[in-house]
Amino acid sequence: MPTPALSSPRQTLRTLLPGVLLCSGVSGAALALQSLELRVFGQAWLEALVLAILLGVALRSVWAPGRRWKAGTDFSAKTLLEVAVMLLGASIDPQTILAAGPGLVAGIAGVVALALAVSYGIGRLLGLPPRMAVLVACGNSICGNSAIAATAPVIGAHGDDVAAAIAFTAVLGVLVVLGLPLLVPLLGLSPMQYGVFAGLTVYAVPQILAATAPVGALSVQVGTLVKLLRVLMLGPVVVVLALMAKPEEAAREGGAKTRLPLRRLVPWFILGFLALAGLRAVGLIPDAALAASQTAAGVLTVLSMAALGLGVDVRMLSRAGLRVTAAVVLSLAALGAIGLGLIRLLGIM
Repeated sequence: MPTPALSSPRQTLRTLLPGVLLCSGVSGAALALQSLELRVFGQAWLEALVLAILLGVALRSVWAPGRRWKAGTDFSAKTLLEVAVMLLGASIDPQTILAAGPGLVAGIAGVVALALAVSYGIGRLLGLPPRMAVLVACGNSICGNSAIAATAPVIGAHGDDVAAAIAFTAVLGVLVVLGLPLLVPLLGLSPMQYGVFAGLTVYAVPQILAATAPVGALSVQVGTLVKLLRVLMLGPVVVVLALMAKPEEAAREGGAKTRLPLRRLVPWFILGFLALAGLRAVGLIPDAALAASQTAAGVLTVLSMAALGLGVDVRMLSRAGLRVTAAVVLSLAALGAIGLGLIRLLGIM
């Protein structure tokens, strides 16, 4: 949720500071617990990224931050995390992209198209209305809440449907981030394979950092690249939906079909990520700057994961409804199976 416009930088800082400090406190506790793990066990079984989410969720379950904290936590969860994702572009190794193979881009497009069809079919079989089924399909197959928010005005979706779809993906998205690394030993995935798998299944671009960091740097790089390519599918999908939508039906059913601005299809931080990746590819980012950007991205990500946890109300699961819950879970399972199929098909090692 964007931070409201404010009259001066000082007032902006005063409004954001409480929430940012709250997220910083949760982040500091997560980093302290990670250090304790290293001292006691010799390794961190739970990374600070994951601990920040868990601590944030735990705090949110016993105390709901009021209006005083909201602007800062929203800013941390959205803007700071987008900056972290942008900075990650500087760490993308061109050789990693080449190693993934030229068929990966086509494969990602195919996975998104197939997942959209399968997810929509699951939703309809479970009795979801057509527009609700489209929202669930786009949220699962492309980029979670962002895809839901982008497609809703195009197809004339009702506010209740949008709220239900977003409520569930907010909770399930965190569960996916926490549980996905556990599949590495179960499925026998290499860091490269897991990066592709995570990039194809995690909901939001920023969440890919938390889902892949416990496995390794290669998984982070590949997962971020795959996820960004998947997000870029949102533009073509929204255009197709806009061409298929019938304005008169949307108006009759109380929806609001609108034209989506280009900036919503390609967010600024994705453009920044690609720009930094391009600069890295041509050798224009010195090693010192690269190290600084990686450190900054790491700190901002932990801070943002704390904000993400603080924004999760586990009670939202019950509000989403049984049919929506079943549709989202089954669609996510289908997406994971399709992703694994692509990995085997392309022979990614």
